[in-house]
Amino acid sequence: MNIAPALQLSTLLLIAFLLNLPLGYLREGSVRYSFRWFAYIHLSIPVVVLLRMSYGFGWEIIPLTLVFAVIGQILGGRIWRKTRP
Repeated sequence: MNIAPALQLSTLLLIAFLLNLPLGYLREGSVRYSFRWFAYIHLSIPVVVLLRMSYGFGWEIIPLTLVFAVIGQILGGRIWRKTRP
C-alpha cells in the first residue's frame, strides 16, 4: 500500500486552504473589484499549481484544489467580518 500520494494530496489541499485563509481575510477588507481584491483572490494560484506539478498530479486534481482555495477565501472573509465592530 503506497501512502505517499494520499499524503501529498492532503498536503496540497491543506496548503491551498491555508494560503487562502489570510488572503480571504485581506480580500474582505479591500474595495470590491479593485486590483488588490483581484490580487488577493489569485495570488495563491502559482504556488498551488507549482506544488501540484511537483507532486505529479494531473489536471484531475484542479477542481479539488479550487474547492479548498474557495473555502479558505470564504472562511478568511468571515473571520474579517467577525473581528470588525
